[in-house]
Parts: sequence; structure tokens; C-alpha cells
Amino acid sequence: MATNGMRILNIGSLNIDDVFSVEHFVQPGETIACRSYARHVGGKGNNQSVALARAGAQVCHAGKVGADGRFLVDGLKAAGVDVSRVVEAEVPTGRAIIQVDVAGQNCIILMGGANQDISRTDIDGFLAGWGQGDSILLQNETAETGHALAEASRRGLTVFLNPSPVKDNLFALPLEKVDYLLLNEVEGAALAGEAEPDAILRILRSRLPATNLVLTLGADGLRYLGADGLSFRLAAEKVAVVDTTAAGDTFTGFFIAALLRGEGAESAARDAVRAASICVTRAGAAESIPTRAELGIPPVSP
Repeated sequence: MATNGMRILNIGSLNIDDVFSVEHFVQPGETIACRSYARHVGGKGNNQSVALARAGAQVCHAGKVGADGRFLVDGLKAAGVDVSRVVEAEVPTGRAIIQVDVAGQNCIILMGGANQDISRTDIDGFLAGWGQGDSILLQNETAETGHALAEASRRGLTVFLNPSPVKDNLFALPLEKVDYLLLNEVEGAALAGEAEPDAILRILRSRLPATNLVLTLGADGLRYLGADGLSFRLAAEKVAVVDTTAAGDTFTGFFIAALLRGEGAESAARDAVRAASICVTRAGAAESIPTRAELGIPPVSP
């Protein structure tokens, strides 16, 4: 499915990330000392807006932060993101407690905060002025995702959904209204009830015949199954992994940006894999996302 322009609205989370580097993930009843600590800008929505902007897309971020999260908005603006639809809530900003082990793998605890303060009225305000020819990106870290998905589809936007994290509400979302479903093997297994990639794609295809499916498999690369019958696999690039935080968000942003500028799905996926392979060689979340120049992608024409 071709999109019609570079403009995309991302209704997404904004988090303060507290990152603890550890020898191994803490176990029940265990107390361990961390190797280092850092505070980063984060949230899947934030990371994906930064990735979209660094990949050259015209992205507007919509969401909520508390008074403690104004610096997150400044960071988005500095990355070239339109922040005119980020509003301040009366509750604290969302927060993530992240452990990163010596292999670069991570585990995360989320506190929703202002991300869960988003109402249907907020969603309708975010979508004002957006319609046919525009695109929208959604995740599952904010409130009222189902309303946003249904309303965006009704208005004629091309809908991209990254169904992360897996929560009970995910199974009630109107996924048949999604144009591109970008998910990893954990999310795919949850939705399909099967863990094997072929089975995930087969089951999701039977349920969602009009949806383009992008299944990322970490070190095993990715699988793509288009609504038009296009199918391909791509291998992951071999790199020295430092931190996998934001790798999936980087992939999502670069993949969508490439589609928005008219690339085919396979070319877009190759760009996205290369971007994610750079991301994992760096520590942090948004700050680890590369620019289009690092991938050798030409500048956007004026």
C-alpha cells in the first residue's frame, strides 16, 4: 500500500527513562548493585517520533507530560518534531525503570503517568485537521488507543500500529482497521496464540487480510507479508550489541519514513534494519537513534 505524503501524526508515550546497567537482571528476593546509572528521554512514542524525524519524515507528536517532563518536549522539538499537540497533564510524566545487562538485553517496568491521562476528547483534539492523505502511528503505551485507531481510520488516515506493550486491551482493538501492523515475536505470539513465525503470519493473515504484516525477530531478522501478496525475509546485520533499547522504535520510524517517501516495502525494511543495527551499538534510547545521513540516505528534497 502506497502512502500519499510525508506528514504523519504520532499519538504516543513520553517517558523519563531511569536506566540501570547490571551484570544480570535482578531475580525475586535478590538485591544487586548496578554498574552504572543514567537518566534518558524515552517512551516508545517519543523514540518513534525521533526516529521518524531523523529519517526525514514530517512528524507531529501528540501526547501528554506532567510538569516534570517539559524537557522531553524540548528534546522532541530539538529533533525536528512538531510538538504543538503535546499538552501538560496534572499528573506526573510517564516513567520507565530499565535494566540493561552485560549482553545488552533489557527489561523494563513502566509507570503510565500522563500517558494514561489521555482522554477521548484529547484524541479528538489531536486528530483535528488530519485526514485523507495523512498517516498516523499508534502504540499501546497510551490510553484510548482503540478510539484513536477507529477515529483515524474513519477519517481516512493510513494507520500504522506497533502493538507494544502487550496488555489486555490489545485484544479488543479493531485491528482490521490497521494498514500496517509492526510487531515483534512476543507481540505476534500473543495475538496469534502461536510462537512460530510462520504460524504467527498465517494466523494473522487469516484474521487481517487487508493488513500489511511486519514481524521483527531480533537477531533472526524480519518477515514481511503484504496484503498484496508480497512476502520476503531479511537477515539482521551482525554488530556488537551494547543496548537493544529503542532498536524496535528505530526500525519502526525508519521503515515508515521510507514508505512515506515512496519506497517499496523491501527497500524500506532494508533501511530500517540498517538503522536498528546502528542503534544497538549505542547506549540509551532516543539518543541512540541514528540520522538518515549515517545511513547514506539523501536529504529530503525541498
